[in-house]
Amino acid sequence: METAKQNFRVQLWISILSVVLLAGKLIAYFFTHSLSILTDALESIVNVLAGVIGLYSLYIAAKPRDKEHPYGHGKAEFISAAVEGTLIVLAGVLIMYETVRSVLDDAQVHKLDTGLILVGITALLNYIAGTVCIRIGKKNQSLALQASGKHLQTDTYSTLAIILGLLLMLFTGLAWIDKALAAVMSIYIMYNGYQIVRASLAGIMDEADMALLQRFVDVLNAHRQENWVDLHNLRVIKYGITLHIDCHLTVPWFMNIHEAHQEIDQLGAIIRQEFGDAIELFVHTDGCLPFSCRICSKSQCEKRLHPKEETVLWDLNNLLSNAKHQSSRELAAKA
Repeated sequence: METAKQNFRVQLWISILSVVLLAGKLIAYFFTHSLSILTDALESIVNVLAGVIGLYSLYIAAKPRDKEHPYGHGKAEFISAAVEGTLIVLAGVLIMYETVRSVLDDAQVHKLDTGLILVGITALLNYIAGTVCIRIGKKNQSLALQASGKHLQTDTYSTLAIILGLLLMLFTGLAWIDKALAAVMSIYIMYNGYQIVRASLAGIMDEADMALLQRFVDVLNAHRQENWVDLHNLRVIKYGITLHIDCHLTVPWFMNIHEAHQEIDQLGAIIRQEFGDAIELFVHTDGCLPFSCRICSKSQCEKRLHPKEETVLWDLNNLLSNAKHQSSRELAAKA
């Protein structure tokens, strides 16, 4: 709960900052009448809208589970990120439109030095805020905060391109330079927006996060216990800051319910140590079968029927499988 509150506070400050930076860019446009700066201000309007949407989504995501939402409200972050990514793409399209439209525009800029200072300050503040947002978002596993941070950093890059274009125009007198850079940045902005939309849709569709699953594989192999004969049918789904984990754990068949539950508790403690407390773990236990002896690492087992023949290293293929390890089935066939 404290993590969710932190996410909300960070997003609140980001929303307030977006309004301040928008005002700064509009003032810079008032001084310079630069189309490039106006284009940058138009993108900042998207920042404000996205910040408000992200703030609302984090408010919803922080709500506890209820009867209507047994898995919580965390998926609101995915929806927020999808909307924000769409707005980023639209901002890129709008910037491209304004850039193309300005090719025939011969309007003169004024007080360019003042405008450059103002937009330079907004770029610095944007980048710092975006870096903090991404760092906290990754720490708290908040897609909404990470999307906001990437949006702010993207805005910084486009602002820097505009500053560079205005400086080149100032020293060379070539008015087309800033327009060309603005066009390139619009493509970059649209690409970043697409990536955010892609990630959010993957979350909505419960697409497997292969990097996260590989971390699980590494952790489980590093802390594997001798009573964990087999582990399979692993599923990891992210809802907001909470990871929902399902798996089947094979333990020695002669364990009683309390002993098997102790193995589950040990598994949960290891996972929480590596991935934090925002974990919801559901484990189905299976008793080992005779052919399991050939891959079982339990050193002292009075019930062993066959000597150990191999150690099955857990990987993405056998942990995600809904059956026991392929090597187990092969050994069963030999038996």
